[in-house]
Amino acid sequence: MTDTPARLLNLLSLLQTPREWPGSELADRLDVSPRTIRRDIDRLRDLGYPVEATRGSVGGYRLVAGSAMPPLLLDDEEAVAIAVGLRAGAGHAIEGVDEASVRALAKLEQVLPARLRHRVSTLQNATVPLTRGDGSTIDPRTLTVIASAVTGRERLRFAYRAGDGAETRRQVEPYRLVSTGWRWYLVAYDLQREAWRTFRVDRVSEPFATGARFAPRELPTGDAAEFLSSSMARRQAGVAVDVSFAAPAEFVAARLPASVGPLEPTAEGGCRLRAVLVDSLEWVAVRLALVDCEFTAHEPPALVAYLNDLGGRLTRSAAP
Repeated sequence: MTDTPARLLNLLSLLQTPREWPGSELADRLDVSPRTIRRDIDRLRDLGYPVEATRGSVGGYRLVAGSAMPPLLLDDEEAVAIAVGLRAGAGHAIEGVDEASVRALAKLEQVLPARLRHRVSTLQNATVPLTRGDGSTIDPRTLTVIASAVTGRERLRFAYRAGDGAETRRQVEPYRLVSTGWRWYLVAYDLQREAWRTFRVDRVSEPFATGARFAPRELPTGDAAEFLSSSMARRQAGVAVDVSFAAPAEFVAARLPASVGPLEPTAEGGCRLRAVLVDSLEWVAVRLALVDCEFTAHEPPALVAYLNDLGGRLTRSAAP
């Protein structure tokens, strides 16, 4: 194999298999001399791939963990498996699957061959996910188009269906995608209305990146998550909660959506949440229980009463 770039890619593909490769075996596989293999290993190291060499009769080369993530080579099955996993997570806004996952999906689908995109779509369409049941599922292609426009700072056009069913066409400067744990939102500057807006992504259809670039504007308040939280509070009355947790703020924050707002540390080593949560009373109670630590609900009275009732039912359900 005399084509150096092609040979390096083949060598990298072999080294990404989790095993140690003797230099002689690599030379036989690539039909080159051991000296060429040594030179190619040095080239990969120069490109940032941490290739470790061991000496001796059973020595060889293997790829190890380094200080940075180098590009990976995936075979067809690996690429399909990763794309399906990212699509499933992104399409249903599973908590913990954030914008980074959508960016990864956008990059992967951009370079997937047509035959593999077809396999991914076929497998996706043949499965039925278990979701929270509120119907807010999303076409993963919608997320990837929006994520690409955010990253590339391209103006975006799409059709939007409001909560009352009204259909409009929008042209925006997309700023960030924000996941609340069960739903995705787009924070963007609406060019027709000349104002910042938030859009539920499950109500977006026919997204199209126009190719027109824009210089990012400054959000009127904080970051995208804070802007979304304040926007939701203005639109809906929600549930104004006051809850004390017997756990550090870092512990609690990792178990609540970022959109709930900041937690206040308390003198006892715990923290307190004072916020307006735009969810039903029942779902707020479940969210608090899932934090997995002792807590005390101070307000509102309806939440305190519901938690008492829920606790009694759960206790009775666990009785022998």
